[in-house]
Parts: sequence; structure tokens; C-alpha cells
Amino acid sequence: MSLYLLHCSPDPEALAIWATRHRLLSPDGDDGYALHALLTAAFGEQSPKPFRYLGARQGLLAYSDQPPALLHDNAALATPDVARALGLNSLAVRAFPTTWANGQMLSFEVRVRPIVRPPRGPERDLFQYTAEQSESPEKLKREVVYVDWLRQKFAEQDAAELSQVSMDAFRLSRVIRRTGTNDQGQRQALAPSGPDAVFKGQLRVGESDAFARLLKRGIGRHRAFGFGMLLLKPAHSC
Repeated sequence: MSLYLLHCSPDPEALAIWATRHRLLSPDGDDGYALHALLTAAFGEQSPKPFRYLGARQGLLAYSDQPPALLHDNAALATPDVARALGLNSLAVRAFPTTWANGQMLSFEVRVRPIVRPPRGPERDLFQYTAEQSESPEKLKREVVYVDWLRQKFAEQDAAELSQVSMDAFRLSRVIRRTGTNDQGQRQALAPSGPDAVFKGQLRVGESDAFARLLKRGIGRHRAFGFGMLLLKPAHSC
């Protein structure tokens, strides 16, 4: 398996103009769906994901299994408005590790949307849903519920174990979602509110291939819209 890390520097003004023109700007300003649409416009169905937009100063990071030459070739074909909004003139791509030592310690950061799909109804905030199912909801703490969920995600297929983890940021955000078509054949947009959390900590790598798959796939839902990208650093460097 091959994995590549790419970086570009979206232009905030051009991004806002493009998102507004295409009606892809969330009511609270989240750029996730607009960036998803821009990446798809530039790179096609194999657009890089998961990705993380870190703001105007740090830019956008994403993982892709497409080789650098193909990514650059696709970027060269992007229309001027897409290229400017994404900052493709500064596109940089490098190979990312896919082999990891069992027990290797790494620092990590990840932005996630801890939600659950109940048997009926729309997606729910995991904390609220858990509280409704609990006999003692007043004893539950949001961070603890989310951390338990996060540990389970890392532990799947023995990918990794969290040795330290804390919630670094939390808010409720609205993320644009496209639904079925209306009478005019146009896809309708919804912007449901949901949990938006950033976690930082230390992890211990488990099975190498499982950890590589976790990096490539991302964590949780809404991975195509700016959530779930696992950012790594040498241990104790957070």
C-alpha cells in the first residue's frame, strides 16, 4: 500500500467567494463541504481524503493513495477559480510511511465528529444519545464519552492503543450535507448541527498494516468533509 501526504494553501477570500457562489458555505462558516467539492473538482473521484484544514496560516493537509505525478497532473487541469481557491500553485506532495514498528510511540492530533446513527431518525451527538440511554445521565461527562469512543476506533483490528488523550477543543458546528433532489431536480442542502472535537495525545502502534489502514481511512464519520485525519508527530512533541 502506498500513502502520500499533500499540502496546499487555500486562499481564504477566493475560497469564500467560490463557496458562496456554489451555495456551499455552512451557516457558521465551516468550510468542510466547500473544500470537499473543490478537491473533487480538482482531483476527481480519487480526491484526497481524509483532509484537515488548519486555517489560512497552516493551510490544508490530506492523505492520498494516488502517486505525486498524477496528483500534480490533475492539479494542472483545474480551472483557475478552483486552483486559486485551493492554492494549488503551492501544492506539495511527499511519500508517507506505511510501515510502523509494533509498540512505536507517536504524538497525535485528530478532529472528529463523535456521532451515532440510531435505529431510527437522523444522526445524533454521541454524548446526548448516550445520556438518553443512561440511568444516571447526570454522572456522564462529554469528554469521557468521546474518549471511550475514540479508544474503540483506534483499537479496531489492533491498530493502536491510546496511552494519553485529552479533548483540546469542542464546539457544535453545522456541516453542509447534500440530500435528495427537489422538484426541479436540484440536490437540496442541509446543515445539521453536531459535535466538533479536537483530541491530542500519545498513541502506541499495534499491528502495522492495521495502523496504516487507519491512517488512510481516517476516524469516524464525515471524513470527506474535514474530519478524521490523523496527524502524527514524534512522541512528546505535541
